[in-house]
Amino acid sequence: YQNYRRRVERDRIAVKEIAVASLLTELLPTLDDIGRAREHGELVGGFKSVAESLETAAAKMGLQQFGKEGEPFDPTIHEALMHSYAPDVTEDTCVAILQPGYRIGERTIRPARVAVAEPQPGAAPAAKSESAEGDKPSDKDADAPEEG
Repeated sequence: YQNYRRRVERDRIAVKEIAVASLLTELLPTLDDIGRAREHGELVGGFKSVAESLETAAAKMGLQQFGKEGEPFDPTIHEALMHSYAPDVTEDTCVAILQPGYRIGERTIRPARVAVAEPQPGAAPAAKSESAEGDKPSDKDADAPEEG
C-alpha cells in the first residue's frame, strides 16, 4: 500500500509539471510580444503593469528565460538561425539573440534562437601558411648546392 501511495504521489507531481509546461508553452508567443514591445518602447501605461504581472506569474510557475549575447553556442539549448564569421571570437559564439529560450527547472521548453559567429576560417590556417612559406627553400638556397 505504501508503494502505491508513493507512485500515485509521484504521478500526481508529474501530471502537474506537464500541465504547467503546457500552459507556459502556450504563453510563450505572448511573452515574445511583450519583449518586442519593451524593446521598441511601446510598453507603457496600463499595458506595462499587465505585462509585468504576466511575467511575474510565469516566473513564479518556474519559467526561466535564457540566451545572452556573447555566450558560447551550445546546440543542446540554442537553435542557430544565422551564421557568420568574426575575427574577434575564439569559439562558436551567440552574437545576437533573435528569440530567447525558456526552461522550467532543467527542462528546456524552447531553445534560444540565435545568430552564431565562428572564428574566421582563414585566420588559423593563414598563420600556418606563413610558417610553411618560411620553410620553402629560396632561390639562393637552390643555387647554393650547385655552386658547391
